[in-house]
Amino acid sequence: MLIRIDITPKDGAPRSVVAEAQDLVAFERAFDKSVARFQDNVFLTDLFWLAWHVDKRTGQTMLEFDPWVATMSTIGVSEDQSIVPLESTAPTG
Repeated sequence: MLIRIDITPKDGAPRSVVAEAQDLVAFERAFDKSVARFQDNVFLTDLFWLAWHVDKRTGQTMLEFDPWVATMSTIGVSEDQSIVPLESTAPTG
């Protein structure tokens, strides 16, 4: 499962980050909340935290979460994707 998140820093161009397995696991551990339930109940804080975690993991920022959020203007889940559930139906045959 991957989640593409569009962010726009206050002083920069819009860009996308991709939350990968290690980001999603870190989120679930930090918040004791399943990413599989994002379709039903996603908070802006969840998206900001995932985007920040990607930036931190990839070396795009050295800032901690709150100071990083203060540098952001907008955030959203990329429209060219859908959030895919973690489980799929078992193959038949």
